[in-house]
Formats: sequence, C-alpha cells, structure tokens
Amino acid sequence: MEPRFLLLSDVAAELNVSDSQVYHMVRSGELPAIKIGGRGQWRVERPRLEEYIQRKYAETAEWVRTNPLAERDPE
Repeated sequence: MEPRFLLLSDVAAELNVSDSQVYHMVRSGELPAIKIGGRGQWRVERPRLEEYIQRKYAETAEWVRTNPLAERDPE
C-alpha cells in the first residue's frame, strides 16, 4: 500500500526534479501541501500530486496548441 502523504524528497523523485524545486512549488502554492509535526515538515498528499501532474499536462497541451512548432528556413 502506498503512503497517503509524501515527503518533499519523494515528490522530487517522482517528478525527477530537485528537492529545492519542490520546496519552491510548495511555498509558492503551486503544489498544495501541509505542514505537520513540531518542526513543521512539509507533506504532499498523493492525490494532490496526481492532480498537479494532470494540471501540468493540461497546461502543457494548451501551450503546445498556442505555440506551434515553426519549421526552420532552408539554408
């Protein structure tokens, strides 16, 4: 059974990015997370991560639609 909550380092591994990039996404509100425990450690709920990934797929698809690949001029 997969854990409900992920460490930021787990999220970073899933997304293949650095821990600091995930921390920035959490602190900016881009990726929903909670702070728990006496030291206020961040945790990301797995369903929130999956929603984030789906949102990024949609944003990327929209970007691709509005930024068509231009062909190079023949040299």
